[in-house]
Amino acid sequence: MPDIDMTVAADDGTPLAGTLTLPAGPSPHPAVLLLHGSGPLDRDGNTPKLVMDLARPMAEALAAAGIATLRYDRRGAGSTPGDWRASGFTDNREDAAAALRALAARPDIRAEAVGVVGHSEGALHAMALASRTDVRAAVLLAGFACLGEDAFRRQGRSVVRTMPLPVRLLRRPLGVLGNRALSRVKKTRTDTARIAGLKVNARWMREMLVHDSRDDLAAIRTPVLAITGLKDVQVDPADLDVIERLVPGGAETHRAADLTHVLRRDSGAPGLSAYRRILREPVDADLLARVTSWLTLHLAVTSQASPAEETSAPS
Repeated sequence: MPDIDMTVAADDGTPLAGTLTLPAGPSPHPAVLLLHGSGPLDRDGNTPKLVMDLARPMAEALAAAGIATLRYDRRGAGSTPGDWRASGFTDNREDAAAALRALAARPDIRAEAVGVVGHSEGALHAMALASRTDVRAAVLLAGFACLGEDAFRRQGRSVVRTMPLPVRLLRRPLGVLGNRALSRVKKTRTDTARIAGLKVNARWMREMLVHDSRDDLAAIRTPVLAITGLKDVQVDPADLDVIERLVPGGAETHRAADLTHVLRRDSGAPGLSAYRRILREPVDADLLARVTSWLTLHLAVTSQASPAEETSAPS
């Protein structure tokens, strides 16, 4: 299961540094592009302050099943140059499209058997790619199905409900502050801005707030697997019903018991404060198995006999 350094040229020439993981056996292989959530995430889904290690377990599980994967560092993260705060939501989508084209163009990849797996923001870009390209299959992990601003506000309310009582008692004034911050972001015209004293990616937020993932879902003509955990405080599991209804021909959806937004299970009360504890555990094995078996089916993965087996086979 070799890992190969692979650099993708974005549309503006920025080199997106990544890793191509190839399965054992002769090529060409079916393949998927792995897309992560928001922020300065490297190819494995990590930031300097939060190590999630989402991609490597997925790549290893898929390689063992005969599926190659490509994952890459976001702009300004890992070995990819740039400033992540200056990259818009649409920039991230265009980078994903460039990576998908580069993956499909490789001679060791079956161009007709390429899919995409997206988590959180990555799931939104996976929806877009599935609606605008000829990917063979799309896996959506914790992807919302509504207007971005509605998802953002819902996430804020959900997170506050999981906080200690003193914070919950402040939910109304916190809501007022949140509304003011959103209003200020909407009025900005620059890539970055200072909101409540913090430097934020204003362009990314403006574009995300007006993005309606339902438009892409309704245009998808490829098989879809959508999974959201019942302990996800950032994305509403009820959005799975919308995904299933909007995707033409339906989508296979699963509400995973005790699964959190960071793809680990937690038997305790859900909340952001639990992330550092549960991130010591591996990515949920049942999730990896479900995604792997579904992609194996929809990318038409077949076992290939080794040269020795072919030689010894009867004529």
